[in-house]
Amino acid sequence: MQMIRAIFQPKEFTGKHMLATMVLFFGVIITVNLVMARFAITTWSGLVVPNTYVASQEFNARAEASRAIAAKGFQIDLSTDKDGMAIMFTDRAGQPALADSIIAQMRRPVGTHQDREMVLTRESDGVYRAAGELAEGEWIATVTATRNGELLYKRGHRFHVRADGSLRP
Repeated sequence: MQMIRAIFQPKEFTGKHMLATMVLFFGVIITVNLVMARFAITTWSGLVVPNTYVASQEFNARAEASRAIAAKGFQIDLSTDKDGMAIMFTDRAGQPALADSIIAQMRRPVGTHQDREMVLTRESDGVYRAAGELAEGEWIATVTATRNGELLYKRGHRFHVRADGSLRP
């Protein structure tokens, strides 16, 4: 019994213990803050548009143009694989539609180091394709289709690419 009391007897908490506790506590907080600050500085800038005032002034015109394009009824079915991207471009009735050019501006939701433009060409099966592997992760493709100088389709599509290059359902 005496031995049990000796084991569980409270130890004296001195000023040295308090100093070590405070240094350890604030050391962890400061270290975490410095790591997070480094990540914040070295990653995405957060810049979406160069001038927010100008972007806000253009919003209504862009929204109207977007509604006019949507009223044309064109749709796309986007797919990816390890070799690149494929787009099936259809009209309102679901029939294959023709476009002089289809361009996909590819970007990551955060960061710009992998952004690029993919020019898709129509193949014999009516599907527009572009070569170029997409890295695994989230992507945003702004797809633009034109014919005879007229804008037929322009819309952003967000999707996730798996490690094998396919889209996540």
